[in-house]
Amino acid sequence: MLNMKIGYIILYVADQNESTQFYKTLLQKEPCLVVPGMTEFLLSDSLKLGLMPNDGIAKILKSVTPHPSLGKGIPRCELYFYTDSLEVSFLLAIENGATLVSPIVSRDWGDTVGYLADKDGHIIALAQKGNNKV
Repeated sequence: MLNMKIGYIILYVADQNESTQFYKTLLQKEPCLVVPGMTEFLLSDSLKLGLMPNDGIAKILKSVTPHPSLGKGIPRCELYFYTDSLEVSFLLAIENGATLVSPIVSRDWGDTVGYLADKDGHIIALAQKGNNKV
């Protein structure tokens, strides 16, 4: 059996600096790395969120896949964050340029969740466990 675990979630972004500021505000933390071509936020002891410019990953993917900028706004996955301050986190995201996708409501799987999109169209779910009333 293979021993495999996720170490990074990397989002391809149009503007690394703009996305760094957005996630810095949303996550309420400083990045652990900021260099040309990559910003990283430590989410847990073994998981980082990376922000990589579209053109940087396009150099790696070459002509095997379409340029990442062509897929803007086409949801393919989501970041699902639990927060102790759902309304505050949601408002911070909206105030910093996120687009409302679905308001905060109790969902049928038991969490209270609101959905947003960042400036690159990545879907972000902000949630509280259980049927926490908002």
